Amino acid sequence: MSSATPILPARRSLDERLSRPLPAAIIVAGLLLVMVVLEAIDAAVPADLDLWGIHAQEADGLPGILVAPFLHHGFAHLWSNAVPFFVLGWLTLLGGLKRFVLASIGIILISGLFAWALTFGPGTQVVVGASGWVFGLLTYLLARGIFTRNARQIVISVVVLALYGSVLFGVLPGRAGISWQGHLGGALAGLLMAWLLSRGARRKPADAEVSLAGSRPTL
Repeated sequence: MSSATPILPARRSLDERLSRPLPAAIIVAGLLLVMVVLEAIDAAVPADLDLWGIHAQEADGLPGILVAPFLHHGFAHLWSNAVPFFVLGWLTLLGGLKRFVLASIGIILISGLFAWALTFGPGTQVVVGASGWVFGLLTYLLARGIFTRNARQIVISVVVLALYGSVLFGVLPGRAGISWQGHLGGALAGLLMAWLLSRGARRKPADAEVSLAGSRPTL
């Protein structure tokens, strides 16, 4: 007498559950909500929260690197970053919450360091805004498909390039008051994080080739 044991579907990990379209949208919307609340407080008090941003070339301004992406010079500045941040953040989160977090940390730190080290001008220059983060997510998505050779991610890269490719001109010196230094740092950081976080995917084809080459037919 034989019996069959039903095979239960594997439970999704927390990373997988939070990387689905709706949870991913909620997470990115939550980050945007933090930015909106901080800007509302800054406008209502006024609390001058921008002073918590990156004070260029001042040692005590380095901690502002972690805070600056959530602060903006008014709601017009915030809205200019909101839509691309939501779209690019959502697309990045669909690739995994852990990857989004790691990519974001790398982008924020490197973008902030570029803004801190390369921003010059009379008096103290304070840099705030999520645009460096946005530039980093943009180049991360563009490069990820190339590094992983994943068809789905390549399609996403093409769509992102069509929608936001022209934004990349923002890495060049231009209008006064725009931190092209932070944009450049974010863009380079996005490329670096895409390369680092795709190492496992890049090794898989090589591992498969080695396995096939080493296998021998058995009779």
